Amino acid sequence: MSHLKHTFGKVGVLYGGSSAEREVSLRSGAAVIAALKTLGIDVVAIDASGKELVHQIVNASLDRCLIMLHGGDGEDGHVQALLHQLEIPYTGSDTLGCALAMDKMRTKKLWQAEGLLTPKSKIINASLNVSGLRFPLAVKPTTQGSSVGIHKVLSIDALAKAYEDASQYGEVMAEEWIEGKELTVSIVDQTALPSIWIEPKLEFYTYEAKYTKEAATSYHCPSGVTLDMEQSLKSIALQAFSSVGCSGWGRVDFMLSKDNKLYLIEVNTVPGMTNLSLVPQAAKAHGWDFESLVLKILESSL
Repeated sequence: MSHLKHTFGKVGVLYGGSSAEREVSLRSGAAVIAALKTLGIDVVAIDASGKELVHQIVNASLDRCLIMLHGGDGEDGHVQALLHQLEIPYTGSDTLGCALAMDKMRTKKLWQAEGLLTPKSKIINASLNVSGLRFPLAVKPTTQGSSVGIHKVLSIDALAKAYEDASQYGEVMAEEWIEGKELTVSIVDQTALPSIWIEPKLEFYTYEAKYTKEAATSYHCPSGVTLDMEQSLKSIALQAFSSVGCSGWGRVDFMLSKDNKLYLIEVNTVPGMTNLSLVPQAAKAHGWDFESLVLKILESSL
């Protein structure tokens, strides 16, 4: 195992932080730290944010960082910019890729320019102008992950309440709701892994559905789509990922509509890595165990 120590040197796992997704990040980080230890890699766990994060990174004399900060902390490009300035290699997308992917509206504009299909949407403010869009709508913050602050709005009457909740997380968008199957494709080192069908027991895949056992969301991998559809999912995912400037590893979320069209929803540049998470499930179906997956993610820093 010592060759891995030699290859990667001292690896800092950045996790926790102070975003709305701290809890999930702590779980992802713990799983990754355990895997790196099993692999015999010299690992330093860093749970911090702000100036404290800078101090800890500088003081740890790291050779590279594995970023497991979800949400604003690790996915908006700030940590990547910091590590770039400190000349410390890191896993996943660079500053620009993260910043763009974090902004769901700008991501969608890029996809539309590439001719990729994504649901109609617009930024909304307190005037609640959703003209040009058809109900039902997804109302959500433009820059949160993990389904934080997302609402399914069936009519104009329910719009104000949904807007009020979503707006506490910043800018808000309304997007036409696509009825159908939620699918996701994980990407690791330019390989698109088998797609997963996310089947929520609750009405849709909310934060609760993702992270609580009670909600009992079912995950199907293989996802049950046709072979042709699987090929389309993988090739569109790779195109969607690279068109936003993403690299290394991540996850692309889709809706497969009732009339069999694939709509792109968003990109996650630091997806979850807990035992319930989707990337590890897809990797397993592809023949990689958890340690192999973590190693491949770490290799994206080389």
